[in-house]
Amino acid sequence: MSEAEQAVSASQDVSAFVIYAVAVFAIVGTMLALSFVLGQRKSAHSKNLPFESGIVSVGSAQFRTTIHFYLPAILFIIFDLEVVFLFAWALVVREAGWAGFVEIAVFITVLLVALLYLYRVGALDWRTQIQKRELKTRAGPGGVVNKKEFQL
Repeated sequence: MSEAEQAVSASQDVSAFVIYAVAVFAIVGTMLALSFVLGQRKSAHSKNLPFESGIVSVGSAQFRTTIHFYLPAILFIIFDLEVVFLFAWALVVREAGWAGFVEIAVFITVLLVALLYLYRVGALDWRTQIQKRELKTRAGPGGVVNKKEFQL
């Protein structure tokens, strides 16, 4: 391919991008202009109040929660991202061959070891210390939690 053909090809690529960008901005601008022109101008006190699922909010949205609620969520996200890698491997499993199989086996082994470690250190148990203490005092024979209902 000569330099002139490459220059023509590059200018066609750039012009296609420019046309696409202009079309996107035109559509967005048209939508914003139409919503401004056709939208209502009424202002009321109740329009500015926060509204969530039919329930009028009470109190502040800024309150402290314990970290125990965030830790399982973060761990879920971390282990959930690993599924992306497993899915990508599953798409090319034939092309990857035995080398790919060994690599994914090592990958899954590392994940399982990490999950076992998190279980052993108690990172997956999100109860507070008070809840753990109460659970120990309530557990009856055979691990039954409610002693009043289950007389053993």
